[in-house]
Amino acid sequence: RFTCVPSCPSHPGAVGEMKKSIIAMGDGLWDMFPSGPLLGGATANFACHASRLGGEIYMVSGVGQDKQGEELLQMYRKHGVRTELVEVVEDYPTGVVTVKLTESGVPAFTIGADSAWDHWSWNSVIERKVKQADAIYFGTLGQRGQSPRVAIRKALAIAKNDGILRVLDINLRAPFFDHALIRDSINLCSVLKVSDEEINPVLQACEINGSKSEENGLRELQMQFELDLVVLTKGAKGAVLLHPGGIVEHPGVPATVVDTVGAGDSFTASVTIGLLEGKGYADIVTDACKIAAGVCSHAGAVSDWG
Repeated sequence: RFTCVPSCPSHPGAVGEMKKSIIAMGDGLWDMFPSGPLLGGATANFACHASRLGGEIYMVSGVGQDKQGEELLQMYRKHGVRTELVEVVEDYPTGVVTVKLTESGVPAFTIGADSAWDHWSWNSVIERKVKQADAIYFGTLGQRGQSPRVAIRKALAIAKNDGILRVLDINLRAPFFDHALIRDSINLCSVLKVSDEEINPVLQACEINGSKSEENGLRELQMQFELDLVVLTKGAKGAVLLHPGGIVEHPGVPATVVDTVGAGDSFTASVTIGLLEGKGYADIVTDACKIAAGVCSHAGAVSDWG
């Protein structure tokens, strides 16, 4: 069902061009660790990883008219992420999240309310870039604000009409989601990535029996929403990729875990780049597991990158 593939000469980003254009829409902020601030937000993490993996990434989000906002823009640029679509939003601060880690490195998040990334808005420049893109990335948390939610859905409607890859990474952060948001988001994507911690709430939202086998639950999601791919990440136990012709499983890559912040975002970035480059499904999952394991081995989502 992919209508935009690397061999399609009529679409921007076809074979012969060096980089695939990806629009990453949603949350960009600072993760406030006990040791100090690190770049954060699922969308920002995805954008930086996808850029490092060779994509041309346009971040679409909001920053405040403050020092933290300027530093966040600088951080995007440091990692090669294009910032001309990031809106400087008056009257709202750059987003922050307080992060506390368990002994095993699993994060607990306290997300600041009413931040700049909740208030960016659609414009003609974003629309033009969306029409030129090879893929659109979005999540559930990035739709917390009404204005971004409307804008993201406008972008996805264009992308669906034009056959552009639409990648959804479920990121459920209470209380900023409900069943309708989950269903509506999945209905707008062509590739769904979900973690083992989030699969049961997703199945419940979609009225799918979660007591069935893992593969059956994923297959029902795929069929109900006519998805090209469904990817389930399972932490240290690897990942499963369900495609129309079957299923690919990977047992995971051993890692010395410092923390798991951003591992899932890096996984999704690797999958997206792999799809746009036309790799085989087994290679896509293997590469993504390796990337995620590497992220787990250092503090923060992208902090070791220079």
